[in-house]
Amino acid sequence: MGQLQDRYKDYREPQKFMKAGVYPYFRAITSKQGTEVEMEGHKVLMFASNAYTGLTGDQRIIDAAKAALDKYGSGCAGSRFLNGTLDLHVQLEKELAAFEGKDECLCLSTGFSVNAGVIPAVVGRGDYIICDDRDHASIVDGRRLSFARQLHYKHNDMDDLENLLKTLPHEAVKLIIVDGVFSMEGDLCKLPEIVELKHKYNCSIMVDEAHGLGVFGRQGRGVCDHFGLTDEVDLIMGTFSKSLASIGGFIASDKDTINYLRHTCRTYIFSASNTPAATAAALEALHILQQEPERIEALWKVTKYALRRFREEGFEIGNTESPIIPLYVHDAFKTFLVTKLAFDAGVFINPVIPPACAPQEELVRFALMATHSEEEVERGVQTLTRIFKEQGLIK
Repeated sequence: MGQLQDRYKDYREPQKFMKAGVYPYFRAITSKQGTEVEMEGHKVLMFASNAYTGLTGDQRIIDAAKAALDKYGSGCAGSRFLNGTLDLHVQLEKELAAFEGKDECLCLSTGFSVNAGVIPAVVGRGDYIICDDRDHASIVDGRRLSFARQLHYKHNDMDDLENLLKTLPHEAVKLIIVDGVFSMEGDLCKLPEIVELKHKYNCSIMVDEAHGLGVFGRQGRGVCDHFGLTDEVDLIMGTFSKSLASIGGFIASDKDTINYLRHTCRTYIFSASNTPAATAAALEALHILQQEPERIEALWKVTKYALRRFREEGFEIGNTESPIIPLYVHDAFKTFLVTKLAFDAGVFINPVIPPACAPQEELVRFALMATHSEEEVERGVQTLTRIFKEQGLIK
């Protein structure tokens, strides 16, 4: 047995939950993504998806992806830097830049690779990165790759953030990086207050709009637009894998910063470019998002219904302000148990345990799409109410 095999032979934490019959991961879906999906031979209501706009099964997007396959083939066989740039990539970047209110934009193969590449590219030795302590794992990994000094403040605690900023050199580059919508808890960053601190302490701001795009702001432009602060944010990051029904990510900024990133961001230069089909799908989804404001209206209508119903039934849902509704359990095993019982009853939800949340803040994540009906939500609420009461989690 080799060194690595010897090191990991005793890693059996997942097997404990498998033995208990509550292991919740890697369940295979055998149908299109929608409000109802087929899994393990039966249909379940999907409340575990990030497809807030409900576009993943839209025929227009499927047709656009098929047309791109016919025209460009299945892949680009290289990086954007060399032989992997299509006119389709360039068009998507131009339209996203205009949509986000920035000069220019770069598209990368995943949202994770945006944060993992952009953060270490823009800040280095002598600089400072300041993060909310509940920022997404991709932000955490991106800052770890930087040579900048790394600091973090308590979640949405502006006093703690200011106390950090007070200790830093005024002229040093200081980048505050924050999720627009926090992906597990569903609450928003305090962007207006962060912008005030930006000016007071001479900082820059990067906002991750992964869960804000397609949900907040005019035509779904995101949290920066929602607060009317797009011009105050230096870097806006987003993904295609949620509201834009595809896979990939982007960074939008001023022309000089994008020019620098285009020639220095390692995950952009050294990764294969996004496939033609995925690029075309994201572009078509962007068009639909702008053409159908009623889609976002439907999302908010069903979100408000779900928030009201969970509160009426006595669930602890924290400070969520979005289609992400955390149902707190505060126990890892019971979180897995609730997830299994819900699945058995026809409701698919996601369990969230550390490190995806803080210790003792375990939860199940109930997420909504524009295509959910109130009747579907009510079925989900009633099923989860019964299960939570049986487990003594609500009265």
